[in-house]
Amino acid sequence: MNNFNGKSVILFDGVCNLCNSSVNFIIKQDKKEHFLFASLQSDAAKEILLQLNSKIIELDSIILIEDEKVYEKSTAVLKITKHLDKLYYLLYYFIVLPVFIRNWIYNFIAKNRYKWFGKRESCMIPSLEIKNRFLS
Repeated sequence: MNNFNGKSVILFDGVCNLCNSSVNFIIKQDKKEHFLFASLQSDAAKEILLQLNSKIIELDSIILIEDEKVYEKSTAVLKITKHLDKLYYLLYYFIVLPVFIRNWIYNFIAKNRYKWFGKRESCMIPSLEIKNRFLS
């Protein structure tokens, strides 16, 4: 298994406007460049999930791979916040809420994300400045 040089990997829905905006936000708040990214529709994401023997292949969840562990939904989001700049890391403390409550909120947003935020025809193409943060 590739250890990604100590970096964590975020897999996201590449055609979801909310997801793409979230990735752009994370990049801006991740000055230490702790995260690498791949859209769930990419071959890179499929290969990573196969290597981890992950059964997660649905496109309705953000996935975080950290220290060869796979996290999804609200747990992934909260673990991501732990590494962000400014005071965003404080959001991680919501991890104390029961998973079923956190995931109910997450699932509600995920279910409505295309309706509320729209959808792209194809996955985003990263600019040259951030291309090195994306797995291909």
